[in-house]
Amino acid sequence: MEMSAAGSPGTGHRQHSVKRRRWGGLRQQWKLLGLFEIDQQHEFYSLTCMMKEGLSAAIQNTSSRAASTEASDDDFRSEVSQIHKDFTMQTFAGPVFSGLRGSLGMTETEYEQSLCSDSCYLQFISNSKSKADFFLTNDKRFFLKTQNKREIQFLLSNLKIYMEHLRRYPHSLLVKFLGVHRINVPHRHKKYFIVMQSVFYPDDRIHARYDIKGCEVSRWTEPAPEGSPMIVVLKDLNFEGQHITLDRQRPWLLRQLEIDTHFLQQLNVLDYSLLLAHQDLQKDERHQSLSFATLIARTKKSVNPGSSPAAVPGEVPQDDSILLLSEGDEGGLTSAQAREALSSSALHTCPGTAGPGSDATELPDFRAQNRRLLPNLKNPLHVIDGPEQRYFIGVIDIFTVYGFKKRLEHLWKRLRHPGRSFSTVSPQTYCVRLCQWVQDHTK
Repeated sequence: MEMSAAGSPGTGHRQHSVKRRRWGGLRQQWKLLGLFEIDQQHEFYSLTCMMKEGLSAAIQNTSSRAASTEASDDDFRSEVSQIHKDFTMQTFAGPVFSGLRGSLGMTETEYEQSLCSDSCYLQFISNSKSKADFFLTNDKRFFLKTQNKREIQFLLSNLKIYMEHLRRYPHSLLVKFLGVHRINVPHRHKKYFIVMQSVFYPDDRIHARYDIKGCEVSRWTEPAPEGSPMIVVLKDLNFEGQHITLDRQRPWLLRQLEIDTHFLQQLNVLDYSLLLAHQDLQKDERHQSLSFATLIARTKKSVNPGSSPAAVPGEVPQDDSILLLSEGDEGGLTSAQAREALSSSALHTCPGTAGPGSDATELPDFRAQNRRLLPNLKNPLHVIDGPEQRYFIGVIDIFTVYGFKKRLEHLWKRLRHPGRSFSTVSPQTYCVRLCQWVQDHTK
């Protein structure tokens, strides 16, 4: 990308410093390691402007379509091209991702406002070995990540079973992909990118972040200096001696990670990461006693997030609703109290993608779906409260297939690191090892 003609590099640096002082209050939030505002002097400014313009048109296109109860095969194969002044943008499987956004309680207007606002994106420079570029919306709610063509093809070819997994397990820890796009600028390489939810949202109080793979080779990162405002994404060895303390939520987490990693094993992938962050709970967030109204609202969110309870047929079996409350909530309601509250609420909802004609007897088994009572927060699927701390947990980077090259890398690393654990192992070993790491580091 060409930089604007603003004189010498020194001149551009001085202009940037003036802007930093002018916006000092806002930019105070961004004094993080590897997080930079993409302003007009930034090399990616032109690209991110195209992303915003293209996304706005793509979202408006899906918003104008009539909502469908279930994605068709044509929706999964959909590829819509929209021509703009300096580029063309393709949107893949737009109706499918629009449906997923809706199931997460996200309106298209809300999605567009975050992705396409006048505020600049932020560039995230991670300590990952990936060659991808990472961008973050100004409100830090969504990540945009460039991908190569092979990775995009892998995602789209497995999109149907990924969506089926999320339908069967609505509280999955897998990262939620919200859009797949390609920008084509004449005489330049095509740029593929995905949009996904940030696991670490909202991040204003998070004070430690980790990228966990369950192994030891190259899994240490030098922490930020004591008292420094910089934030470093730490790794497995940095977490040694610590625990994720969840108490009653622990069995849910272990089971859900087992479900999700087994799914990734079936996809024959490895090298994915468990993102983990934590923050202290404030006094009013600890041991809070929930009112019946709040309890009912949270149960509705947990049963069918993003849907209007009155709009979908089928009544929640009371015993399974009580399970949601007794196993995951800190409010301390007895089963009798919760049953009374739910009975009086006339709770009518159906999980998953049930549409007209669904039979209440076909409701999925909530125990098998491993559901829990979700917190009343913007990012409930990735937030789990323990007695003293709030944890942000999600599984990301699911594109590395265990093919011929990875098998050779596995053999080479066995010779180079005898007796030590490293990331490149078979999908089955990777799955078991990560689950074991979480089991060993939770209580």
